[in-house]
Amino acid sequence: MKKNAGPAYGGSFVASLISAFTLALILHGLRAEDLHFGLMASFHIWLGLVATVQFTGALFTKQSMKLFGINTGYQLVCYLVMGVILTLWR
Repeated sequence: MKKNAGPAYGGSFVASLISAFTLALILHGLRAEDLHFGLMASFHIWLGLVATVQFTGALFTKQSMKLFGINTGYQLVCYLVMGVILTLWR
């Protein structure tokens, strides 16, 4: 993994930028100017699009629910932070 860590981190960074851009487009389309609304929208987008896909993947790979919780919880934090930044950034 040490030799492949650079491309993995680079790919992860690009994927995060795409997620942030997509979330920005959605929040802009919803005219999210209130922090509470931005957080709620980010949470529901995460719940409907990220958590469900990761849950399905966890079921088919027979992944432990603890690992699913860690991976999905990390994504939740990312989406909430992105939602805060994008809502407050004017």
